[in-house]
Amino acid sequence: MIARMLLVGLLALATLCSGAWGALALWYQLPGGTVVRTLGSVTWALVVIVLAGIAIRRRSWLPAGIYLALYALLLLWWSSIAPSNLRDWADDVSRPLTGRIEGSQVVLHNVRDFAWRSDTDYDAHWETRRYDLDHLASADAVLSYWGSQAIAHAMISFGFDDGRHLVFSVEIRRERHEQYSPIGGFFKQFETTLVAADEHDIIRVRTNVRGEDDYLYPLRMDKPAMRALFLSYVRAANHLATTPAFYNTLTSNCTTIVYDMARQIAPGLPWDIRLLLTGYLPAYLHKVGAVDRSVPVDVLRERSRITERARRTRATDDFSRAIRERTP
Repeated sequence: MIARMLLVGLLALATLCSGAWGALALWYQLPGGTVVRTLGSVTWALVVIVLAGIAIRRRSWLPAGIYLALYALLLLWWSSIAPSNLRDWADDVSRPLTGRIEGSQVVLHNVRDFAWRSDTDYDAHWETRRYDLDHLASADAVLSYWGSQAIAHAMISFGFDDGRHLVFSVEIRRERHEQYSPIGGFFKQFETTLVAADEHDIIRVRTNVRGEDDYLYPLRMDKPAMRALFLSYVRAANHLATTPAFYNTLTSNCTTIVYDMARQIAPGLPWDIRLLLTGYLPAYLHKVGAVDRSVPVDVLRERSRITERARRTRATDDFSRAIRERTP
């Protein structure tokens, strides 16, 4: 009797979770406008409720079989939804980054160099640039917070001995009419893009335009490791340019992709829940020795905050130098 009750409870929970997932999947991906998507989601929810009610009332397994068949059809439709590089993209993610490796030289196409006055007022500029990896001098982790302290956007900034800095950032590739949604990120709403940009573009827009709170952590990496990570970004960009992929809020985001690349360099790098709760990433970096461990992580975090220094800069200032004036 207890075993039967437990089985029924597990089936009810599985039906509830899968039914809710199905309703959200239809809402985010069903072709058509808001009315069509609403009707699809509501209809699916009503069918699930009716089948569950019949199963309970008549104590029959037939409704469960019908539901499984319907869910299988839903999954078949879901698997047919493929990512694309051919959409009407928002301006800041409109061009795919690609690179060509020539020994120690890397030529990058579509490096972003926007001048931002607001999220809707900017001068768009894209460049082709050449970088010599023999002159790599530093690598910094940049975390940008916009709400919860548990979630941050993670970027890697590479510095060269001539003073230049280049930031790689894994981001959602929004269509022109879309806004970021963490829930939509679970339901194939966005593709993934890899942006390479100057710090005065990709960091300054967050601190000075969007009001985010940013931190810069110098990474403890030797030059071969920096070089390998830089090249991993280039290869990832080339792959995305030819093989589009969906962004996933949990499994394929700004931090998990960096972790996958870093693990290729250091196979023993441990997995940690802080790779998902990215706001706590500094504690993970501190634990594995990727940042300065001579001070507690709270002190390091306080020293690494660059928000106020960034907000004091003008568009014509040397932004990279300004944000590092007191960074350890």
